[in-house]
Amino acid sequence: MDTRGQRRSENFQDRGYSRGGGRGAGAAGGILALVVRRFGLSGLVVAGIGLAVVYFVAPDGVRQALFGGAAGPGSEQGQGAVCEASPANASACDFSRVVLASTEDVWSAAFAQGALPGYRTPVPAQYPKPTLAVFSGAVDTQCGQQTSAVGPFYCPGDRTLFIDPAFYTTMARELRAPGDFAQAYVIAHEVGHHVQNLIGATRVKVPGETANQISVRVELQADCFAGVWGHAARASLKINDEDLAEATRAAHAIGDDSLGHEDKAKFTHGSSEQRIRWFRRGFSSGDARQCDTFAVARASEL
Repeated sequence: MDTRGQRRSENFQDRGYSRGGGRGAGAAGGILALVVRRFGLSGLVVAGIGLAVVYFVAPDGVRQALFGGAAGPGSEQGQGAVCEASPANASACDFSRVVLASTEDVWSAAFAQGALPGYRTPVPAQYPKPTLAVFSGAVDTQCGQQTSAVGPFYCPGDRTLFIDPAFYTTMARELRAPGDFAQAYVIAHEVGHHVQNLIGATRVKVPGETANQISVRVELQADCFAGVWGHAARASLKINDEDLAEATRAAHAIGDDSLGHEDKAKFTHGSSEQRIRWFRRGFSSGDARQCDTFAVARASEL
């Protein structure tokens, strides 16, 4: 993967360093603490990646209880620039801006052409671009105050994806999923949640299915959307077979079964095999309409 000479997105924010302490951090943190005790750091990362899904599918009262307000008392936001903290952070920020810019190009074309699965009308003809915000420590969002420990997440209330650049190191060391395209896959997956927000996918109700089963549909579609981006960006970013292997390793690492879940009824993101298969489906076809996980009749057939 080669980012030299590529456009950098302007839809980027450096939220700086912050010490947590708000209501949202406490409420969500309690749930995440349960996850980390059971599944370790990898489970905690996946809990963060799925934060948008909880925000989307939970009833209003549950969502308020989990996330609280946009900002809580005791937070100290924006203490120093994250991107300037180290050469590694500077590189990660620059890389993230390149990937975000590439997703903007890909999804702008898809929205202009109407090449999308549709769950509500009208779908915007012009793609409303999300923001990517980097932070460290904690960050105040419309999904509550969240900490770096939750990993990357998309907050639909802000139309923003949030990433602590240190997560890229976590991917390499804890999840054993190194490589720049593995990192790009994570960004593209979170952008996929933004696309879902715009087309109404996260409000689809599937009769007879549990919230967990619907969550799996949402996550697998975001994986497929990440693959669609990869297909379209192959030439400009010089994506090769080695890059594709990096992404599939990352998808495998965050499958529910790879993280130690044994009861399929409790899966929220899909198995490693499912995540790889749906990513490859998007990557092979380059067609977001092939990512309609909600068109699959039964959850067991995903």
